[in-house]
Amino acid sequence: QKKKLLEELGENRLPYMTPGDAGFYQLWKTKYSKLIFRQSDTIPEELHRVVQEAFLTLRKHDCFFRDLVRIKGKDFVTPVSRILVGNPGCTYKYLNTRLFTVPWPTEGYEIKYCNPQINDACKALMQLNNYLHTEVVQALQGQNSSGTKETKDTVVIDREQSFDISIKEKEPVLKDQSSCGVSEDDYTRLKNRTSFNLTLLNYMDPLQMLYLKQEPYFGMGDMAVSWHHDENLVARSTVAVYSYSCEGSAIEESNEQNLKGRDPAVWHVGLKVAWDIETPGLAMPLHQGDCYFMLDDLNMTHQHCVLAGFVPRFSSTHRVADCSRGTLEYIFGQCELALQNLQTVSDSMALSLKSLGAAIVKQVEETHNEVEFEWLRQFWFQGKRYLKCTDWWLKPMAKLEEFWRKMEVMTSLILCEVGKEDQAVEQRRETISCLLLVLNERQKLRKEWTAR
Repeated sequence: QKKKLLEELGENRLPYMTPGDAGFYQLWKTKYSKLIFRQSDTIPEELHRVVQEAFLTLRKHDCFFRDLVRIKGKDFVTPVSRILVGNPGCTYKYLNTRLFTVPWPTEGYEIKYCNPQINDACKALMQLNNYLHTEVVQALQGQNSSGTKETKDTVVIDREQSFDISIKEKEPVLKDQSSCGVSEDDYTRLKNRTSFNLTLLNYMDPLQMLYLKQEPYFGMGDMAVSWHHDENLVARSTVAVYSYSCEGSAIEESNEQNLKGRDPAVWHVGLKVAWDIETPGLAMPLHQGDCYFMLDDLNMTHQHCVLAGFVPRFSSTHRVADCSRGTLEYIFGQCELALQNLQTVSDSMALSLKSLGAAIVKQVEETHNEVEFEWLRQFWFQGKRYLKCTDWWLKPMAKLEEFWRKMEVMTSLILCEVGKEDQAVEQRRETISCLLLVLNERQKLRKEWTAR
């Protein structure tokens, strides 16, 4: 699609607008209404302070890492450095790389941080997460109730509203829905699509980068992050972003009269309707402490990019990650299910299999692959870096390795059994053909990971 679009454009560039353009707010209201912006002065000062301190603390302790990601079979190092913070045992996968959360302080979990400052940083990010959750619920309810309000300030920027909500008030909006006329089903959907379970933190200093890609469709300039949809999210869930550009090292904004388009000194978020060449794009400037929300299905219908300014920038991007296959609870459950097929013979204490049925063999061996390639190799591939923050993941990884060893034994036992002549031919053939598929996949992935 990208190639086709660029061929269609040739040397031309699509139009886009910034707040300085006359039709900007009308375009925003009609084509990008699910993008909501919060200027920094609407956010509590104390929250700004602790969150910005958290960014600087994590940077000081070298907790931001560039990821090695895989795109179309090739490995690339990301220009942006990242760290994932969130619910204990949660993971987030993007571009074939699984990140493991540095857990924020959560009741009922024993989490030892390498440094009290890292503890404080994770606590601050959890406070920001709670605050943004409340804000997003209000924004969604505002959109649902106002529907077609005409004024650009209330629909888009909400400048008139006061958002001085205490950080401690986690869910005041959600506690009593009856007065808002919200049904229980709507309430559950709203909660599911706004209960952020993690944040992906980003850091980049553009002046340290030898090369940045140029934005290809609109001519918006240097890109820190190319056009994309955020992946691995619950459908129609909101993404909330807190942006902190280090403007202390002040590079003044350009005020040249002949400057057209976006100011290259200032960081921007760019938006466009996915694969559309009719609708102009949007470039929204991001100043220190600004927030924006991509509500409902905006992440699915539109694409966004991040345009680099001249100064270093942090961001905290809060998401409702689809963790149906991405939590420790899930993978432990899969392992325990698979190991139900392993038994100890009471007389000899030897291990044997309860069943050689093709469906059971398939389930066990697929879990075997999942543990090895989605968890153990993904973790140890880049996982030692998490030890700069906490050793929390070491115990669960040791437990998964123990499960994996038992599944290796189970594979050997299956191979022994199907090698015996006394097996019924049809069952033997069915078991072998199902086993071969999974073992071929295992062999291919082991070669791939060894190369990586």
